[in-house]
Amino acid sequence: MSDTTPYAELAQRYIAAWNESDPNLRRAAVDALFSDDATYVDPVASAEGREALTALIGAVQEQFGGLTFRLAGTVDGHHNQLRFGWELGPAAGPVPVIGFDVAVMDEAGRIRSVLGFLDRVPAAA
Repeated sequence: MSDTTPYAELAQRYIAAWNESDPNLRRAAVDALFSDDATYVDPVASAEGREALTALIGAVQEQFGGLTFRLAGTVDGHHNQLRFGWELGPAAGPVPVIGFDVAVMDEAGRIRSVLGFLDRVPAAA
């Protein structure tokens, strides 16, 4: 992705946190990226606080083992909020999960809240 705005950089760090498989490095990424009282909510999951968010990311990685997140499209932002599309899938081949997130930052530039939307999810087995 060639977008190098501060919003794009924040979105890239966000995606990297969701892809971090080492629990200690994942927690460090969450601590650096999110405010203490950060919240996350999408149609199937929610988390309040860094510890819960770190656990949620780990659970998603277990559920979708072998798949990785990547940004899709342009990151858009203004004031203290940004939105971006993402995909969760294998390095090559069809992408089973597509969505977009809206994040709101605090005064320090950390993510305070994330509202996630799912555009495509796999059918339950």
